[in-house]
Amino acid sequence: MRNRWVKVVIGVAAAFILLLIIIPLFVNADTFRPTVQNELSSLLGRRVTFDHLSFSLFGSSLVAENIALADDPAFSNAPFLKASKLKIGVEVGPLLFSRQVRITNFTVDSPAIQLIQNHAGKWNFSSIGGSAAKPASAQKPASIPDLTVNQFKISHGSVTVSSVPPTARPVVYSGVNVSAKQFSFAKSFPFDLSANLPAGGLLNLTGNAGPLSEKDAADTPFQAGLKIRHLDPVAAGLIDPNKGISMLGDIDSQISSNGTVASSTGKIRATRLQLARTGSPAAQPVDIDYQISDDLDARTGRVSDVAVHTGNVAAHVTGTFRSTPQALVLDLRLAAPSLPIDQLEQLLPIVGIKLPSGSSLHGGTLSANLAITGPATETTISGPVDIENTNLAGFDLGSKIEGMNPFGGTSHGTQIQTVKANLNASPQMTQINDIYGNVPAIGTATGSGTVSPSGALNFNMVATFSSNNLVGAAVNTAMNSATNAVGQEVGGLLGGFLGKKQAAKPATGAANRGIPVTITGTAEHPLIRANIGAMLK
Repeated sequence: MRNRWVKVVIGVAAAFILLLIIIPLFVNADTFRPTVQNELSSLLGRRVTFDHLSFSLFGSSLVAENIALADDPAFSNAPFLKASKLKIGVEVGPLLFSRQVRITNFTVDSPAIQLIQNHAGKWNFSSIGGSAAKPASAQKPASIPDLTVNQFKISHGSVTVSSVPPTARPVVYSGVNVSAKQFSFAKSFPFDLSANLPAGGLLNLTGNAGPLSEKDAADTPFQAGLKIRHLDPVAAGLIDPNKGISMLGDIDSQISSNGTVASSTGKIRATRLQLARTGSPAAQPVDIDYQISDDLDARTGRVSDVAVHTGNVAAHVTGTFRSTPQALVLDLRLAAPSLPIDQLEQLLPIVGIKLPSGSSLHGGTLSANLAITGPATETTISGPVDIENTNLAGFDLGSKIEGMNPFGGTSHGTQIQTVKANLNASPQMTQINDIYGNVPAIGTATGSGTVSPSGALNFNMVATFSSNNLVGAAVNTAMNSATNAVGQEVGGLLGGFLGKKQAAKPATGAANRGIPVTITGTAEHPLIRANIGAMLK
């Protein structure tokens, strides 16, 4: 009896295996190809084609080969998506016995996808699934708009992002994987997206999206968490390498869109951050918190706050931005009220501010109220800057002024009571006007000047030396003596010509009227010259 049951089980198993083998031989899946192509084309609003359709009983799926999804002809005549294989999960019973195609899932293997944006900000995927992509005569079957599949997957894909007309080289993202459960155009569904970024970066986006916007697929509402690791914006094609802006960034944020306004709140940890051509990468990571929103239709946005942290203090940026065909245009304000210089000093090289070689700032505060305007990669930064009560250690200003070396210097660095100026920095030139500086050990100075893109200094200052300190008193005494001597010589010469003695006028504090000083060279190696001769003319 036992042997008989064993034989029965073996026979049933053999029959089942035989059935699995022979059923695909009798199911000509390619006869369903027109039906599947038409339904997919109707669903997506784009023509879908493939070469052959086969049936896999083991996978309960139809397998399409050499699939192509047409692009919006306004963007390209090449396919929007190409893949060697598309697996369409189906219910086997209805397919075999009723010849009905009831789709349960989609899996696209190793597709190549083209994402293209035009000058008006529209994407080539905007019309997917929407009424704009369909001929007026096209009628969807009633079941198609509400089609829900258990799972939609893209595995090992590549995405090429470009623009028309071209504004930059296309950027290719590899290892793109997308998974969506209970996928539907008519309602919200959970999704997960991951991709490899250029130069070893990783991206993961997880959340919910839908229902699909028929007006513009790019306006589909969603909420998601975004994680990016090791983002190199230059390698990713987001920033021109010639702009001098670079970093390696880790980003953690929450982003959402209601179809009209998109918003994002998150944190960025920027390693080796550099924001200027003449700058150098930050030695320590810089933490940035941000909160921004974007009006998708108007292509304008608001920066509610960007907080750039250093130590336990932060500078804050607020304002607006707008997208144009050429660039992202900024209109921002940076507020840095009385921030400790000791904590800010590490940020100075990032924006190209350099100190004399071997020197450093100790103590004091920096205040700035700056406007940041223009294209994001060609900004102009303007506004007042104020430094109070700091010490420029390692730089003896008094001994560096050529023509005044005999009068000694400021030992142990230079104590600065105040430096105020108005800054106007652009990629073409940095102009610094209305400079006022007060160094108690020497005196005061006023003037203006420029810094070229290469870092060359060209400043014209007028220094007034104080008689209340050793250096200033020595300079004033020497200058007044020199002026009196010159006056006597001039008087003698005039007397000889006129036949009578000309009395020289006593000096009236020539040095107190100011001594012209020029500053050239570079910030690391400045050349400071006092034009004593100009005072004697």
